[in-house]
Amino acid sequence: MAKKKDVTEERIEAVESALSKTEQFIESNQKILTYVVVGIIAVIIIFFGYKKFISDPQEKSAQSAIFEAEKYFEADSLDLALHGDGESYGFLDIIDDYGSSKVGNLARYYTGICYLNKGEYEEAIEYLKKFSGDDIIISGMALGAIGDAYMQLGEINKAVDYYNDAANKNPNDFVAPAFLLKAGWAYEILGDWESARDTYEKLKMDWPKSREARDIDKYLARAKANLGEL
Repeated sequence: MAKKKDVTEERIEAVESALSKTEQFIESNQKILTYVVVGIIAVIIIFFGYKKFISDPQEKSAQSAIFEAEKYFEADSLDLALHGDGESYGFLDIIDDYGSSKVGNLARYYTGICYLNKGEYEEAIEYLKKFSGDDIIISGMALGAIGDAYMQLGEINKAVDYYNDAANKNPNDFVAPAFLLKAGWAYEILGDWESARDTYEKLKMDWPKSREARDIDKYLARAKANLGEL
């Protein structure tokens, strides 16, 4: 019993010693610890204050501003969508005024697509590369659109890389099959029939019910014929 008591007393003494050292540390560094705590509180207040009084109102204002530009985009009035009509904002205005918002980020995507459809491929690439997002559809579409722009510029190797990135970003039956097929066509232009065959086989296996898979056997046969596999 005495031995057990001694062990217990030793533990108590160890705890008391640790508490004493902690108290000494707090006393010795009281100013620094106070500054740290105050700094953390200040950061929290600034974060929530920015969100409530700046970020959220800016986001609402940007959502209102982009409405007309989206209508012009849907009507294929690309110049009005980009530059506005003198009264309402265009996508470029939204990027300038709300560039740090989610809506401003989306405006970069729209701007890139507008320039792509206008045949201004360098500008399309510039804005699409500035867009960032994890939306299951738009994130892949943006990468694929960059691929389309590079194809038009004759930079096939870059195009095929972006097509593959688009297909793999957030694989889904709307985006992946379309850009896998485009990747296959790009490989054909490059004369890389092995990669073309592999890409068509992936499309056929992974997305058999997609629209792009309907004629996949035709493309697959062409790739295999050029490889001497038929």
